[in-house]
Amino acid sequence: MQQNSKITTLFLDIGGVLLSNGWDRAARREAAATFSLDLPELEERHHLTFDTYEEGKLTLDEYLKRTVFYEPRPFSEDEFKSFMYSRTTPIPEMIELVCKIKEKYGVKIAIVNNEGRELNEYRIRQFGINKFVDFFISSCFVHFRKPDADIWKIALDIALVKPEEVLYVDDRAMFVSVAEGLGINGLQHVTYAATKENLAKYGFVVE
Repeated sequence: MQQNSKITTLFLDIGGVLLSNGWDRAARREAAATFSLDLPELEERHHLTFDTYEEGKLTLDEYLKRTVFYEPRPFSEDEFKSFMYSRTTPIPEMIELVCKIKEKYGVKIAIVNNEGRELNEYRIRQFGINKFVDFFISSCFVHFRKPDADIWKIALDIALVKPEEVLYVDDRAMFVSVAEGLGINGLQHVTYAATKENLAKYGFVVE
C-alpha cells in the first residue's frame, strides 16, 4: 500500500462534493411549486429555524412543524419528507475518486458537514457513504456547525491528527478558508477534473 508522506487524513464535505446539496434553495423552490406553498414564507421560516435543526437541537418533524405544518395542509408530513429525501443525488465520480484514494493510500476519511440528523443519516446510508468513511463529524452529532471553527477542532481530536496532516475538501470557499486558518490544508472543490488534479499535487494519484 502506498502512503502519502504528509497527508494522513481527508476531511470531506458531503453536499456539493460527494452528493448533491439536499435541502437547498432549489429544492425548496421545487417543494413550494409541488405542494403549492408560499415560497417567501417558506424561505423566511426556513432561515429562522434551519440552523437549529442542523445543530441537532430539533427533529425533522419539529423543523417541518415550524416551516410547513404550522397550519393544515392537504398533504402529509410523510409525503413531504419523501420529497425532501428524493432531492439528493450522488456524484458518482467523486465517490469513486475518494474510494480509490482510500484503497491505494490508506488514508483516514472523515466527514465534516452541516446537516440535520434525519437528512444526514438518510443521505449517508442511501448512497453508501458509511462504507468508506471512518468518522462522521456532522453538525447534528457534535452541535457545532460550519463556519464555527470548533467543528474542525473536534474533527482533529476525533481523528487524532495534527492540522498539517489533514486535507479538507469543500465546495464553499469560506469554509475552506476557516479550516486553513486552523492550519489545515484546504482544497475548494469546483469540478471533478480540477479536484483530481489538485489531489495529485498532494501525492494522491489515481487512474
